[in-house]
Amino acid sequence: MPAGSRAPALPHTWRPLGARVAVYVFGGLLLVVLAVTWFALGEEVRATFSVLQRITLVILGLMLFACYHALIRSRVVATDVGLTVVNGYRTRRYEWSQILAVQLGRGAPWGTLDLSDGETVSMIGVQGSDGDRARRAVREIRACVDEHTPAA
Repeated sequence: MPAGSRAPALPHTWRPLGARVAVYVFGGLLLVVLAVTWFALGEEVRATFSVLQRITLVILGLMLFACYHALIRSRVVATDVGLTVVNGYRTRRYEWSQILAVQLGRGAPWGTLDLSDGETVSMIGVQGSDGDRARRAVREIRACVDEHTPAA
């Protein structure tokens, strides 16, 4: 194991930083711009929107919020039992012995788990765009796997 890759105290959670900041900042700015634009249109223009058009705008806003929320809730949680990977609205739980490798390839958007059944699972909670923070998370997850997987 490389230096500085000790397993953290469990339970431990890794979340993407850059993606969460972007969602909060740009999502908030988008909301402000849309609200200002709506009221800047004036009462006469707003009155020309039908009920169906207003409902459509609200539904589009809720869909955008659902996408933002899915990205924000993405995380990887290590416990004594195993690893829980939350990608958007899907949660997967793995025992430590199921995990063969933890990787974050150069230029990869997020980390991946190689599992004993041949499956590869993305970890959106470890975003490659977070740079050193993501690389440290991968090292820590690897250390957890090494520490909790019985020797063959």
